[in-house]
Amino acid sequence: MAKGDDAVRRRKNKTNRKRMKNSESAVSARVAAIIAAKRRRKTGNRRICEGMCFSLPTPDDPFNDRHGKETKQKPSKSVSPPPVSATEESKNQRCDAAVRAEHRAGEGGGVGSDCDSDYGCPSKFLILCLNAIHDAWKDRQAAPDGSLDGSLFACDWGVDFWKCCSSGSHIIDTSGSCPTTEQVAWLVSTASDIITRKEKQGHVVPSPFLLFLVPTREKAVQIRSVCKPLKALGIHTVSLHPDAPLDHQVQGLRSCEPEFLVSTPERLLELVSLKAIDISGVSLLVLDGFNTFLDLGFVDKLNSVRETISGNPQVVLFSDCYSEVFTSFAQNILSGPVTRLCQSDVVSCQSAFISQLVHFHTTQEEKVAKIKQIITGIFSSEVPIPDKILLISRTANKFQMLRSSLKEEGYEISEDTSCAFSIISDRKALRVFATDDDSLHEEDLEEFGIIIFMDLPSSIEDYVHVLTTMARHSITGALHSFFCKGDVARAQPLVEVLIQCGQMLPEILQNI
Repeated sequence: MAKGDDAVRRRKNKTNRKRMKNSESAVSARVAAIIAAKRRRKTGNRRICEGMCFSLPTPDDPFNDRHGKETKQKPSKSVSPPPVSATEESKNQRCDAAVRAEHRAGEGGGVGSDCDSDYGCPSKFLILCLNAIHDAWKDRQAAPDGSLDGSLFACDWGVDFWKCCSSGSHIIDTSGSCPTTEQVAWLVSTASDIITRKEKQGHVVPSPFLLFLVPTREKAVQIRSVCKPLKALGIHTVSLHPDAPLDHQVQGLRSCEPEFLVSTPERLLELVSLKAIDISGVSLLVLDGFNTFLDLGFVDKLNSVRETISGNPQVVLFSDCYSEVFTSFAQNILSGPVTRLCQSDVVSCQSAFISQLVHFHTTQEEKVAKIKQIITGIFSSEVPIPDKILLISRTANKFQMLRSSLKEEGYEISEDTSCAFSIISDRKALRVFATDDDSLHEEDLEEFGIIIFMDLPSSIEDYVHVLTTMARHSITGALHSFFCKGDVARAQPLVEVLIQCGQMLPEILQNI
């Protein structure tokens, strides 16, 4: 029986399909490679799961033969790595803490998450240090001195201190004889932040970095208790005082390299003489309570400690003693810009180291002659000459009269503006500025070391404003004011301010 056309076609198609299936040239090279890879994959071990939960290859297991399971490695017989020193361990702890602070701030979970020291506000690591100190005392009602009642971030003094310390300025605090726990917390946190920033920049930070001199053992224990929470962040603190055995402290210093050192002057000098510790590289020197050092007779020991430190360390002084001894001591150990801080509202604390001098006159000629005497006395004095002097007058003609009188005396006058001129001498150029009572609150009084009231202000509030604002960047200052018979009604409040600040009363005011 003859086959039909359909049967012949089906048989022919079947033969063609077999031929194409067995022929390698039937597909392209790309399809052949895919087919070959699929065959190789099927011949090996298949994954446990080929869904979304399958484990990814790793550098240790590139072909994923372990299916994500860790295998125990036999201990190698190679030489063990050298032990990490205490300095390297502390540095690693600080780096890890800084990374955690940045990570927590990036998630929005930390205070000051958007702040960084490069943008004019405290860094994340500084906030982490403050949090560590605050959390350490959170279970207690207050700090050891009873001062830590609220959050450390509400301390305005701390932000001002951080700004001054970051600028490299020496700092004199006149709030009291000793710092509070809040002040110590900001001080050590700022020092920790400076250490971390220097290490990030690749600088070698000396050990110890901070030297905190205290007069007694009790104060040393108190300061160390504030610094103790920073140990978890890589900042180690060691306290030295005469009540502990000397041999024990020598052995302890040989086994560690502390970042912070809290010590009394006499014990520190003993350890330095024994070469148990090197303080020549100290970058931040803090003196706690100068009046106590003065009562104990430690001023010479403080000078010896300062001479042992090489270079020009940044100095922080806490004192409510405004005697000539402190002024000469401060001028001896401080070289460079100085900033005075005060968190007290008491006028005597805010106006520390400023002399208030009241002069009596009957005519305008006597007043101008006295002002010339004040200016000439500045050039003849051995103390550093201030850069600026401010004259406060009710009328501009007195300022013009003074300028003309100085020219007649032979002084070289350089007229800058209508309200300012410069007196040029062999030592230095002294700039003299003038303002009136209405523009007084618009002036930046912090940079003026000497201010002269050519007319007694009509309000004692203006006098106190100038007194508590001037000379914030100098160790000493002087406020001169002129008194006449027409100012008898304003004598009583002026006398009260002078008595409160411990200033001498002129005889004319005593009689009034």
